[in-house]
Amino acid sequence: MLARAFLEQSAARAELALDAALPPATQLPDRLHQAMRYSVLGGGKRLRPTLVYATGHALGAGAEELDAPAAAVEIIHAYSLIHDDLPAMDDDELRRGKPTCHIAFGEAEAILAGDALQALAFEVLARESRWLPAAQLAMLRLLASACGSLGMAGGQAIDLAAVGKQLTLVELERMHRYKTGALIRASVLLGALAAGCAEGSEAYVALDCYGQEIGFAFQVQDDVLDVLGDTAVIGKPQGSDSARGKPTYPALVGIEESQRLARVHMQRAVDALSGFDARADVLRDLARYVVERES
Repeated sequence: MLARAFLEQSAARAELALDAALPPATQLPDRLHQAMRYSVLGGGKRLRPTLVYATGHALGAGAEELDAPAAAVEIIHAYSLIHDDLPAMDDDELRRGKPTCHIAFGEAEAILAGDALQALAFEVLARESRWLPAAQLAMLRLLASACGSLGMAGGQAIDLAAVGKQLTLVELERMHRYKTGALIRASVLLGALAAGCAEGSEAYVALDCYGQEIGFAFQVQDDVLDVLGDTAVIGKPQGSDSARGKPTYPALVGIEESQRLARVHMQRAVDALSGFDARADVLRDLARYVVERES
């Protein structure tokens, strides 16, 4: 599969960019920096930086133009996972097949690591000088929006408030589009902006649609994997969402309908790229990958 090969290449490149962006483990405050590096490096699918690279590739950008936004979006993702796993949130002890940050370093250090990573992501974007100021500002604004009350933070708030309750399909879709979809959409659009694609252009609007649809398909498949996945493969306890009474698509509409919905949104993502040439084939294949993956 084209997507898997590109994922491997992008993950390797992103790892180097992340290692360079993070403070050294020996630099004071060393334990905080160790917690940050522990949570970011050496694990995860790196789907979000891969989407940055794949979008830039579709628009003819070189990989070196995309390293900063690829690193920034993955750093934000890592920060969100640290905070999601905290006892006050989802209270998870396993992430990416290893102890969560608060288990390994303590709750206070984990909170600080998440805070520091969020700040670092914006620093990584702000210190880059290769883009026009308008494009750089758009990237910073986009990433900030994906983190806020109409993005990940808002989605997590809805998720926590919904434990033990039954949401409607509309409410569940809103939660997913905020909590997971916003950052996946931002990954695609960061790649577009870094490649010189103008906000509001036909290509940008098409990529925006692609990002929204693939983000939603990804989260529906995550809900399916919480029921059908293997803990050793998915890197977190299987059935953890169900055990906590969290709202999921399988709980609301069943496994088969959830899988059908994931495929519908995957196809919408692919259809959004109809105006792009073969350079967008990686993006097309990534849309299929997100609903076929097992982790």
